[in-house]
Amino acid sequence: MSFRLGQNRRVNIEAPRTPLNGMRVLDISTVIAGPNCARYLADFGADVIKVERPDTGDSLRNMAWKDPRDGVGLWWKIANRNKRTIALDLKNVDDKALFLDLVKDAHVVVENFRPGTLERLGLGPNELHAINPSLVLTRVSGFGQTGPYAQRPGFASIAESMSGFAAVNGEVDGQPLLPAIALTDEVTGLVGAFSTMVALYSGVGQVVDISLLESMFHIMGPVASLFALTGELQPRLGSGLPYTVPRGTYQCSDGQWVGISSSSDSVAARVLTLLGVGDDQRFNSFDGRAAHRDELEELMRNWCSQRSRDDVIQLFEDAEAAIGPVMNMADIAVDPHFLFREAVTMVGETPMQNLIAKLSATPGLLRHEGRGKNADGDDIRKNGWNQTDGQEHE
Repeated sequence: MSFRLGQNRRVNIEAPRTPLNGMRVLDISTVIAGPNCARYLADFGADVIKVERPDTGDSLRNMAWKDPRDGVGLWWKIANRNKRTIALDLKNVDDKALFLDLVKDAHVVVENFRPGTLERLGLGPNELHAINPSLVLTRVSGFGQTGPYAQRPGFASIAESMSGFAAVNGEVDGQPLLPAIALTDEVTGLVGAFSTMVALYSGVGQVVDISLLESMFHIMGPVASLFALTGELQPRLGSGLPYTVPRGTYQCSDGQWVGISSSSDSVAARVLTLLGVGDDQRFNSFDGRAAHRDELEELMRNWCSQRSRDDVIQLFEDAEAAIGPVMNMADIAVDPHFLFREAVTMVGETPMQNLIAKLSATPGLLRHEGRGKNADGDDIRKNGWNQTDGQEHE
């Protein structure tokens, strides 16, 4: 089953002026986090030139699932959409000279080499700022540009293991678990785009030092403060949270699953009423509910197990309590809300996630999926930032 798309299924090339028109970005990063940082800028109008190795290109082209029509990695097509591509060997004298010529008029360079690599190539911050003092150099690495771990290879799984995430993710007394998606890379891409825009807004040329580890560490909420103040460690509770009960996924009588949360007193009161314990004073506060976690979770599991998913959802909605079905991509593909919001759209010939945010006056624009290696190389070598392919950024 394929995704149902809204009526605006094709990219509208006549869309209003995008907010980052005129911004020039050189993306020399690889795989996911760095390219996603540049992709978010491209989605909102920046002219992004993706630089790849002439021999192998970006390994993302061949990673994971491939488009059955052309054999190109689907991750490549989304992470490098809206970008022009050129193949450059930064160790080659002529290619390096072309790269530096592009740097002169660029606003941003995004890179994710191991710390010190750019410096060894003669392309470190000192060299780049010497020819373009206002340049923002966004550096994405596993552990940051400094510190005892800076030279270690950095991957998302390692950041998830070391940030505290895996320690709290998994069943009670069970194995620490890593996410089943590239969570760190996706989060770090957003962190990179945000931090780059902050640096640009400052008006000062500078280095933006972003790490996979710290990006994940920042989404851990107050657990670091909790430990520093009390010595308490958040336990692994499966889908549960220490401070919200009931909360998790629950199976219904038809074998389907729902996700339920009671993360406010008012919603918790409605859930408890459904469970028939709304007047039980033991459960009238977060602390009280947490202290009786096992009892409440058992009540919730039993209640759901006696009703179909449709009935459970309807009863929750009637009570104005928070609930949602556990959905996979087949469910999402035909879901009316996803369809109405056009969460999936066609970019070129490939369905993929739409823009991450909807701006009412200056929306972003999806022009094309990730292109072939060196697709714009001749044009860039001849004309630099001045495009002649009919896709100029105003």
